[in-house]
Amino acid sequence: MNGNWRAWLGWRSLLGSAVTAALLGGALLFGVWSSRKGVPPPPAPAGVTVIPLPAATATLPPPPTTSPTLTLEAPLPPSPPPGEIAAGALVQIRGTGGEGLRLRDHPGLDGEVQYLGLEAEVFRVQDGPQEADGYTWWYLVAPYDATKQGWAASNYLLVVQTP
Repeated sequence: MNGNWRAWLGWRSLLGSAVTAALLGGALLFGVWSSRKGVPPPPAPAGVTVIPLPAATATLPPPPTTSPTLTLEAPLPPSPPPGEIAAGALVQIRGTGGEGLRLRDHPGLDGEVQYLGLEAEVFRVQDGPQEADGYTWWYLVAPYDATKQGWAASNYLLVVQTP
Protein backbone atom coordinates (compact mmCIF):
# COMPACT_ATOMS: atom_id res chain seq x y z
CA MET A 1 0.00 0.00 0.00
CA ASN A 2 3.05 2.13 0.15
CA GLY A 3 2.98 3.07 -3.46
CA ASN A 4 -0.67 2.67 -3.98
CA TRP A 5 -1.88 4.90 -1.32
CA ARG A 6 -1.50 7.86 -3.60
CA ALA A 7 -3.52 6.20 -6.28
CA TRP A 8 -6.00 5.04 -3.73
CA LEU A 9 -6.15 8.50 -2.17
CA GLY A 10 -6.51 10.14 -5.58
CA TRP A 11 -9.27 7.91 -6.63
CA ARG A 12 -11.00 8.29 -3.28
CA SER A 13 -10.64 12.02 -3.28
CA LEU A 14 -12.04 12.19 -6.76
CA LEU A 15 -14.96 10.06 -5.69
CA GLY A 16 -15.43 12.14 -2.52
CA SER A 17 -15.38 15.35 -4.50
CA ALA A 18 -18.00 13.99 -6.87
CA VAL A 19 -20.23 12.87 -4.00
CA THR A 20 -19.75 16.18 -2.22
CA ALA A 21 -20.59 18.10 -5.38
CA ALA A 22 -23.70 15.99 -5.92
CA LEU A 23 -24.81 16.52 -2.35
CA LEU A 24 -24.21 20.27 -2.50
CA GLY A 25 -25.98 20.53 -5.86
CA GLY A 26 -28.92 18.53 -4.54
CA ALA A 27 -29.10 20.65 -1.42
CA LEU A 28 -28.99 23.79 -3.51
CA LEU A 29 -31.76 22.55 -5.78
CA PHE A 30 -33.82 21.44 -2.78
CA GLY A 31 -33.39 24.85 -1.17
CA VAL A 32 -34.49 26.69 -4.28
CA TRP A 33 -37.41 24.31 -4.80
CA SER A 34 -38.61 24.47 -1.21
CA SER A 35 -38.35 28.26 -1.04
CA ARG A 36 -40.52 28.61 -4.18
CA LYS A 37 -43.34 26.51 -2.76
CA GLY A 38 -44.89 29.43 -0.77
CA VAL A 39 -44.40 32.03 -3.50
CA PRO A 40 -47.43 32.58 -5.72
CA PRO A 41 -46.88 32.42 -9.45
CA PRO A 42 -46.14 35.73 -11.13
CA PRO A 43 -49.27 37.65 -12.11
CA ALA A 44 -50.56 37.42 -15.63
CA PRO A 45 -49.93 40.47 -17.78
CA ALA A 46 -52.48 43.21 -17.16
CA GLY A 47 -55.22 43.41 -19.73
CA VAL A 48 -57.55 46.29 -20.50
CA THR A 49 -61.23 45.63 -20.07
CA VAL A 50 -63.43 48.16 -21.86
CA ILE A 51 -66.80 48.62 -20.23
CA PRO A 52 -69.14 50.51 -22.56
CA LEU A 53 -71.13 53.38 -21.09
CA PRO A 54 -74.87 53.22 -21.30
CA ALA A 55 -76.25 54.93 -24.36
CA ALA A 56 -77.32 58.50 -23.72
CA THR A 57 -80.88 59.28 -24.59
CA ALA A 58 -81.82 62.86 -25.21
CA THR A 59 -85.17 63.97 -23.95
CA LEU A 60 -86.51 66.45 -26.42
CA PRO A 61 -89.84 68.19 -26.20
CA PRO A 62 -92.42 66.82 -28.60
CA PRO A 63 -92.65 68.63 -31.92
CA PRO A 64 -95.54 71.05 -32.28
CA THR A 65 -98.65 69.47 -33.67
CA THR A 66 -99.74 72.63 -35.44
CA SER A 67 -97.85 75.42 -37.10
CA PRO A 68 -97.13 78.32 -34.76
CA THR A 69 -99.60 81.16 -34.99
CA LEU A 70 -99.57 84.59 -33.47
CA THR A 71 -102.04 84.77 -30.65
CA LEU A 72 -102.79 88.03 -29.00
CA GLU A 73 -103.27 87.48 -25.30
CA ALA A 74 -103.84 91.15 -24.64
CA PRO A 75 -105.72 93.60 -26.82
CA LEU A 76 -103.66 95.61 -29.27
CA PRO A 77 -102.31 98.89 -27.94
CA PRO A 78 -104.44 101.73 -29.16
CA SER A 79 -103.34 103.65 -32.20
CA PRO A 80 -101.64 106.90 -31.16
CA PRO A 81 -103.69 110.07 -31.47
CA PRO A 82 -103.46 111.79 -34.88
CA GLY A 83 -100.63 114.26 -35.25
CA GLU A 84 -98.19 112.67 -32.81
CA ILE A 85 -96.26 110.66 -35.41
CA ALA A 86 -94.97 112.61 -38.40
CA ALA A 87 -92.22 112.35 -41.00
CA GLY A 88 -88.87 113.17 -39.39
CA ALA A 89 -89.95 112.18 -35.86
CA LEU A 90 -88.12 109.58 -33.79
CA VAL A 91 -90.27 106.68 -32.62
CA GLN A 92 -89.56 103.82 -30.25
CA ILE A 93 -91.03 100.33 -30.54
CA ARG A 94 -93.18 99.49 -27.52
CA GLY A 95 -95.94 97.12 -26.47
CA THR A 96 -94.74 93.99 -28.33
CA GLY A 97 -94.26 91.96 -25.15
CA GLY A 98 -90.61 91.48 -26.07
CA GLU A 99 -91.43 89.81 -29.39
CA GLY A 100 -90.44 92.78 -31.54
CA LEU A 101 -92.18 94.55 -34.40
CA ARG A 102 -92.06 93.34 -38.02
CA LEU A 103 -91.00 96.02 -40.48
CA ARG A 104 -92.49 95.10 -43.89
CA ASP A 105 -91.74 95.91 -47.51
CA HIS A 106 -95.17 97.54 -47.98
CA PRO A 107 -98.01 98.61 -45.67
CA GLY A 108 -100.29 95.71 -44.69
CA LEU A 109 -100.08 92.38 -42.94
CA ASP A 110 -99.24 90.60 -46.20
CA GLY A 111 -96.04 92.62 -46.70
CA GLU A 112 -92.80 90.63 -46.58
CA VAL A 113 -90.89 91.13 -43.33
CA GLN A 114 -87.68 93.08 -43.96
CA TYR A 115 -86.49 93.44 -40.37
CA LEU A 116 -87.63 92.63 -36.85
CA GLY A 117 -87.42 95.77 -34.72
CA LEU A 118 -86.69 95.00 -31.07
CA GLU A 119 -88.65 96.30 -28.09
CA ALA A 120 -87.36 99.84 -27.22
CA GLU A 121 -85.43 100.16 -30.52
CA VAL A 122 -85.58 103.70 -32.00
CA PHE A 123 -86.31 104.56 -35.66
CA ARG A 124 -86.82 107.73 -37.68
CA VAL A 125 -90.14 108.11 -39.51
CA GLN A 126 -89.44 108.65 -43.19
CA ASP A 127 -92.84 108.27 -44.84
CA GLY A 128 -96.52 107.71 -44.11
CA PRO A 129 -99.14 107.45 -42.93
CA GLN A 130 -100.91 104.82 -45.02
CA GLU A 131 -103.97 102.81 -44.02
CA ALA A 132 -104.07 99.04 -44.61
CA ASP A 133 -105.64 96.04 -42.84
CA GLY A 134 -107.09 98.26 -40.09
CA TYR A 135 -103.73 99.78 -39.11
CA THR A 136 -101.97 103.06 -39.77
CA TRP A 137 -98.54 102.33 -41.23
CA TRP A 138 -95.36 104.42 -41.12
CA TYR A 139 -92.12 103.86 -43.02
CA LEU A 140 -89.27 103.64 -40.51
CA VAL A 141 -85.48 103.73 -40.97
CA ALA A 142 -82.96 103.02 -38.20
CA PRO A 143 -80.85 106.19 -37.70
CA TYR A 144 -77.72 104.07 -37.10
CA ASP A 145 -78.19 101.63 -40.04
CA ALA A 146 -80.17 102.54 -43.17
CA THR A 147 -80.51 98.84 -44.12
CA LYS A 148 -82.90 98.36 -41.17
CA GLN A 149 -86.11 99.78 -42.58
CA GLY A 150 -89.72 99.01 -43.40
CA TRP A 151 -93.38 99.76 -42.82
CA ALA A 152 -94.61 99.36 -39.23
CA ALA A 153 -98.06 99.59 -37.61
CA SER A 154 -98.42 102.71 -35.46
CA ASN A 155 -100.04 100.74 -32.61
CA TYR A 156 -96.52 99.73 -31.51
CA LEU A 157 -94.80 103.10 -31.89
CA LEU A 158 -94.19 105.83 -29.33
CA VAL A 159 -92.81 109.23 -30.29
CA VAL A 160 -89.62 110.07 -28.38
CA GLN A 161 -87.85 113.38 -27.92
CA THR A 162 -84.79 114.03 -30.07
CA PRO A 163 -81.59 114.20 -28.01
